[in-house]
Amino acid sequence: MKIRTTVEADLDFIRTAITEQSINTVTPERFNEYIVSGYYRHEWSWVAEQDGEIVALAIWWGMPQAEHPYSIDGLYAVPGVDRVAVWTELIRAGAASVPSGGDGPEYHLFLPNGWRDQADVVEAFEPRAEAAARAGLSERTERLRYEWLPEYGLPARSTRLRFEPGDDEAFLAAFRQVIEGSLDAATAREVAKVGVDGAARQDLEIYQEMPGERSWWRLAYDEAGALVGFGLPSANNGGPVVGYLGVLPEHRGHRYSDDLLAEITHLLVETGADRIRADTDLTNKPMAASFERTGYRNHAVRMVLSYPIA
Repeated sequence: MKIRTTVEADLDFIRTAITEQSINTVTPERFNEYIVSGYYRHEWSWVAEQDGEIVALAIWWGMPQAEHPYSIDGLYAVPGVDRVAVWTELIRAGAASVPSGGDGPEYHLFLPNGWRDQADVVEAFEPRAEAAARAGLSERTERLRYEWLPEYGLPARSTRLRFEPGDDEAFLAAFRQVIEGSLDAATAREVAKVGVDGAARQDLEIYQEMPGERSWWRLAYDEAGALVGFGLPSANNGGPVVGYLGVLPEHRGHRYSDDLLAEITHLLVETGADRIRADTDLTNKPMAASFERTGYRNHAVRMVLSYPIA
């Protein structure tokens, strides 16, 4: 079996394969848009050939300005092929293209709520997860996907915090502080790899590169002028998102996350947002509770498959 990156001549096969939605993120519309904008590239997509015929395909996603892909968006195989075996090799090929120590690679799968009770979803998920695990992406992080819509009502704006913009150094310092004791699995992974300062700088760079406006970012101060936390309203290629919010360790336990989330929501609505999305780890109970108190609703699950923390 031959594993290679795709070329223009493979487009007919790719466009036929991606009509099988299953639990893949790729759609024909998304593919046509992203192959032009650079979120998908031929050098970031791999096929498996057997006897000169393509039998499987992996499409990876990455930022247009990036040199390497970040996550898998779709896995496909023709009937009769050993899906787990061939997908394992495709994932290994994609992962090998990412330099050691870089971001990712990861595999993000978007699943419906209650997916474990839906036989068709389990049937689609398990071979993909097994292939990812065989390729080294054995760590599973289940994240709850939330959204806010206008009919849910705007949360009340904070009366106890003052929100101000700040320069990059101020946000970098805030990132360093909120990392301490964070319940977020991705944050723990980055700290394990590059330390607190490295993780803070990496977070800052990631949010600077997102499509959301840098001018939306806010630092939050209490009545005494002490920094309590910060919020980053942002956007990705799917629309407005709650990019990041964090409360400094000494101020936790007072539901300041509600104040930050309300401010982020108002700022995004003021820019014209009519839907706002956000994720939090299933195990991050305080943040999930904050979303629900602020009027956000859980609508799906994001399963993140990644390398285990060393």
